[in-house]
Amino acid sequence: MRLLQISTTACDGSDVFWPWFLWLLGAFILGFLLGWLLKSIFGCGSKEEKETYIKQDLTKVEGIGPKIEGLLNDRGIISYKQLSNTTIEFLENMLVEAGPAFITHRGMTRTWPAQANLADHGEWEELKNWQTVLKGGV
Repeated sequence: MRLLQISTTACDGSDVFWPWFLWLLGAFILGFLLGWLLKSIFGCGSKEEKETYIKQDLTKVEGIGPKIEGLLNDRGIISYKQLSNTTIEFLENMLVEAGPAFITHRGMTRTWPAQANLADHGEWEELKNWQTVLKGGV
């Protein structure tokens, strides 16, 4: 059986192995650095961070229905932890930007972060007790 023979000699008799090898090595290093840079910019965080961003049912928060959940999701808020860290001003501005149909919900935003915090920590019984007192999130 014959071994595969690759000639690395150019037509003019010069050896082209090392120049090509260095070009390929440079391309590999450049690709590796570019991948690392993109990963650091757009993030693939730690396992804990990835679990934080699993989409959760935000409608369990009193005053948030499917349409408002859609508004939150469109702005990148998909978990209880993210909602609990969101400012009331951000939530109110989101509702104002969404149009007149959502402006009536502006007063409800005051309790959303606190309710989301309870949900994030798994304190469902306390959240349920609090929600029996709330009327439309207020």
